[in-house]
Amino acid sequence: MKMNKVYFPIVIAVAVAAGLLLGSKLNPSTENAFLSKNANKNKLNKLIDFIEREYVDSLNTDSIVDLTVNGILEKLDPHSVYIPKSELEAVEQSMRGDFVGIGVNFYMYNDSLAVIKPIANGPSEKAGLKSGDRILFADKLQLYNKKLETDTLFSILKGEQGSNVKLTVYRKSEKKKFAVNVTRDIIPIKSVDVAQMVDKTTGYIKINRFAEKTYDEFLSGLTQLKNEGANHIIIDVRDNGGGYLESAVAIADEFLKNKELIVKTKNKKGKIDTTFATEKGIFENGKVTILINENSASASEILAGAIQDNDRGTIVGRRSFGKGLVQREMPLGDGSAVRLTVARYYTPSGRSIQKPYEDKAENYFNEFEKRFESGELYEQDKTKIADSLKFKTKKGRTVYGGGGIIPDVFVPFESKHGEESTTLFMQSGLVNYFVFEQLDKNRKKFEQISIDSLEKEIRLGNYFNNFKEYLAKSGLLFNLDSQKDKVLHYLHAEFVHQLFDEKYYYQLILKKDNMVNKVLSK
Repeated sequence: MKMNKVYFPIVIAVAVAAGLLLGSKLNPSTENAFLSKNANKNKLNKLIDFIEREYVDSLNTDSIVDLTVNGILEKLDPHSVYIPKSELEAVEQSMRGDFVGIGVNFYMYNDSLAVIKPIANGPSEKAGLKSGDRILFADKLQLYNKKLETDTLFSILKGEQGSNVKLTVYRKSEKKKFAVNVTRDIIPIKSVDVAQMVDKTTGYIKINRFAEKTYDEFLSGLTQLKNEGANHIIIDVRDNGGGYLESAVAIADEFLKNKELIVKTKNKKGKIDTTFATEKGIFENGKVTILINENSASASEILAGAIQDNDRGTIVGRRSFGKGLVQREMPLGDGSAVRLTVARYYTPSGRSIQKPYEDKAENYFNEFEKRFESGELYEQDKTKIADSLKFKTKKGRTVYGGGGIIPDVFVPFESKHGEESTTLFMQSGLVNYFVFEQLDKNRKKFEQISIDSLEKEIRLGNYFNNFKEYLAKSGLLFNLDSQKDKVLHYLHAEFVHQLFDEKYYYQLILKKDNMVNKVLSK
């Protein structure tokens, strides 16, 4: 069995990437003023021109410019970064929250483009594509047995809104080949994964990043849950690396009363911008819980800090990443851009939660190992707190600055037999691919199994051993025998994910979620 990019997540016909971003783009007038003011600083331009004109060997001066820009930014903070043209489009799509394409989850299986699942109400589903279909041609371009890279496939399947592509499809379950015309359309990239009730009075909302449309998605979910009777909202920003400040502020405003402070920012000139809540909040009186972990950063920390400092709700989990710097993005005119740190932000109590960044190398972003070795992930009292960085919430509770949001309720990393690592692994792309291939062997059989009967099928079948063999063939040797029940649970959940509605998938996933269960048990 040939597997391409085992760890690549399921994609929606486009690669997306969102870094630790907090801020906005320069508008054209600001950009022009910035460039004209610095036009006399042409030393770098002279050097590049001289090299391009006179250097003895042929070379690509664009690569020199990229290296130079990166070299300059490396002297600054870890979040001032250069985004090359090759990456900027995907980043912008992720933060904008949509792209134009045919709307399928897919991966290359045995050198064939296999449809894992069409996007609900997307162009491909409307055109009749189904899970398990193989796309053989896009117009006259052959897609199978070509060893095409994922990025190449993205560019083929994307296009202008309203444009048509003729797909030649093989449906294995019916052993037939057919052609279908698909009209490309806008495909949303959700930043709110789910908004659903987890018990009779508690609603759960999972935010994966703070993009342009996050607030609208969140407000829709919050309104729905409130109408369903929720008087307690759990907001999950675990592993959420951030995004636009404005989205986090707008979400916080739904929970805070008029004129309560949300966040302050301060730039190099000492100018302070202060943002307060308005009268428009629709959930100002219910119970609020926010889930965070060591990968919650930036806008996630603004939301958590605003709720914590105003004594509006409870923060549950582990100390957050610790990013308190605001970036602004400036296009460089050639399709690339620079994100530059332009300010620091402060929570309502006055905390800066930016962690030290003297070590700007890889260790800054991969602090997990350090926290693991110190015991901080397992024991609350192992978190290092500087007494000099004490602050007071609105009601006088002590909170701390200097490196992330420290939760009110600590939930340790699962250490027994590496359980949390298994949980993360069991929600990876590899599990998605395994389940797809199991379904692909006899899709008709699974289409006839009810959602209530599916768990019995997974637990009584040979899927656990099949999964272990699948991992071994992929070169991954894990001892999963001690966690058989957990593995089967997540396999069952992924079968549900691919066969039924996403709602049922999250119902299963949240049943085994330690932080959610901690909140619900109180």
